[in-house]
Amino acid sequence: MNAGALSDDMAWPAPAKLNLFLHITGRRPDGYHELQTLFQFLDYGDQLGFEIRHDDVIRRVDGPPGLDPERDLCVLAARRLRQECSAARGVDIHLHKRLPIGGGLGGGSSDAATTLVALNQLWGLDLPVDRLESLGLELGADVPVFVRGYAAWAEGVGEQLITVVDPRLSEPWYLVVTPDCHVSTAEVFGDPALTRNSLPITIADFFAGQAGNVCTPVVRKNYPAVARALDWLDAHCPGNACMTGTGASVFAAFDTRQAAWQVKEQVPAAWQSFVARGLNRSPLLERLECAAF
Repeated sequence: MNAGALSDDMAWPAPAKLNLFLHITGRRPDGYHELQTLFQFLDYGDQLGFEIRHDDVIRRVDGPPGLDPERDLCVLAARRLRQECSAARGVDIHLHKRLPIGGGLGGGSSDAATTLVALNQLWGLDLPVDRLESLGLELGADVPVFVRGYAAWAEGVGEQLITVVDPRLSEPWYLVVTPDCHVSTAEVFGDPALTRNSLPITIADFFAGQAGNVCTPVVRKNYPAVARALDWLDAHCPGNACMTGTGASVFAAFDTRQAAWQVKEQVPAAWQSFVARGLNRSPLLERLECAAF
């Protein structure tokens, strides 16, 4: 099997996410930042396939050549899950990578979450979701929201999740643009100019428009490619351009797919871009339901 798109019966989705806003409200003694954000999924992302082995070998057999299989989060997730169940389990992992690495879309975290959820089913482990979330947190702060699979308000380091069930959280079409640039999250969070004392807000404040991304000024200063992408998107969608997480991806919301595509057709060829629907329920949950029958 090559590293292309997987067949429908084998593919498990690892959807992208957007941070609809990002505030930092403090810094903990251990150096981690306290934050507030709102996660929403997209109907676009990576795909994974899993072929169960009859030995205890865990390996990624397909994937992007620039991503070391031994450091790939989906491999680390499978090994951590096997360690948790204390039994011999093996799998060949196929990774069809569509999300840009380091783009702020949660690709690696989503891959890890899909691996945990899928292998929990395919290996017959029956671990509860709360336990899978805890294992995911060991791999990265964004993994639990992908495991849970619902749009969520997040606090702490991103692991304190409140599912958002609110009709005001619409599911628009998004144009996502990623310039040829890799943003270091560690550098952004370590920058002295980063605002770390945002006043905590409520979900109602967010819907009232009292939210933004405090990382944007730092990223604009240190990564001119992201600044250019934001400026370009803002020129084509005035007042609608945002950055997800610490970048490098930027996005704008549209009422219709057609409107998003009209702008996408004008995106400079040097930048990656795609149009996707916002989702308040992850497609991973639907795939899990299908696998249960």
